[in-house]
Amino acid sequence: MNPRLARHTPNQLPVARKHRPDYGLFITASILLAVGLIVMYAISPALAAQGGDVSDTYFVVRQLIAVVIGIGAFFIFSKISVENWSKWHKALIISAIVLSLGTIVTGGLANRWIQLGAFSFQTVEYVKLVVIIVFAGYLSQVIDKGKLTDIHAWRVPMIIASVLALIVVIIQRDLGSAAVLFTITLAMLYMAGFPLAKLTIAITIIAILGVLAVVSTPYRRDRVLTFLQPTADCSDAGYHSCQALIAVGSGGVMGVGLGRSIQAYGYLPEAENDSIFAIYAEKFGFIGSVALLGLYGSLLLRILTIMQRAPNRTMQLMSAGVFTWFAVQGTINIAAMLGLIPLKGITLPFISYGGTSLIFSMAALGIVFHISKYTLMRKATLALPKQEGDAREDNHHWRRDSRPRYTVTRRSL
Repeated sequence: MNPRLARHTPNQLPVARKHRPDYGLFITASILLAVGLIVMYAISPALAAQGGDVSDTYFVVRQLIAVVIGIGAFFIFSKISVENWSKWHKALIISAIVLSLGTIVTGGLANRWIQLGAFSFQTVEYVKLVVIIVFAGYLSQVIDKGKLTDIHAWRVPMIIASVLALIVVIIQRDLGSAAVLFTITLAMLYMAGFPLAKLTIAITIIAILGVLAVVSTPYRRDRVLTFLQPTADCSDAGYHSCQALIAVGSGGVMGVGLGRSIQAYGYLPEAENDSIFAIYAEKFGFIGSVALLGLYGSLLLRILTIMQRAPNRTMQLMSAGVFTWFAVQGTINIAAMLGLIPLKGITLPFISYGGTSLIFSMAALGIVFHISKYTLMRKATLALPKQEGDAREDNHHWRRDSRPRYTVTRRSL
């Protein structure tokens, strides 16, 4: 048996019974959304003062709209079965490529957004979700056919992955999002049981390409040099890093309070997006920052538990992909604000201003919420010696809790 994931084939699934989903998942995400709204409410006047002729509530109202849409996406995606996702793989892949190329049409090279009037759409957030859905289904298929390590079985997905990587890294020049995408796919491969030696080779190749992408681009080289000496030039190349560290340090233990932020008034670049954690730390201090990390930890732990108890491989891999997405992206954002890694320019899930990231993050969480309706739990081990001839068999009895439940067919999953 694969030590990373339970290798159930479609005909070997344990009995899956629908039960109450993990509402704690939604509650934890809702608290994070509320925190984001509170921070946005506090800094919205400062942002409006820099943004021209807009009201003091402009940014918080737009964020509130995104939250409402995101919650709607959560519940819509929570109703879609895993089997239905497998029917839409081709359409999802085509739409991801078309939308990614659409950024060139609407804004030229190095553009990451599709602008539609007053609304903008960051295509890479959609691509992340598509990669998780499609890759989970494809991995399950090749494992069932016994072709996980067959290079010929990977020709089509490798071409698709190469096209998306080319668009994100070279055309959109978004190395941070590309790093998240690569990590998601590598983590899903590892969880599926892909040989570690071959994964190591893939990671080495990707690392070399990443280094080449950095050294071949002046602004990326500057970011690395700034990271190595963040206070060497705080008036120019190191300005963003220095201001982020000032914001975090200004918060102290308890924070300066909601209405007393200084860095939001034009000092810290991207205060509402990439730098939102630094603003949060300034307002709520060390204690508030630890509490926020605790919320993220709770959310990730719930996703991890759902992944471990999912009744089939596709559900497990989808949950693993979402877990990796949130864990890696959150870690990169926070680490960059603390000066632990170079600035990457990616959002903090559920907190940063921006509808696209928030909506698709909630949609991904909706998929995990759907999976939580079918999670399994091994029967608790009794603290009594098993008698010879005892007919009870512990290895193949599954339960989640004592609540009433009903059996569902594999198709309804």
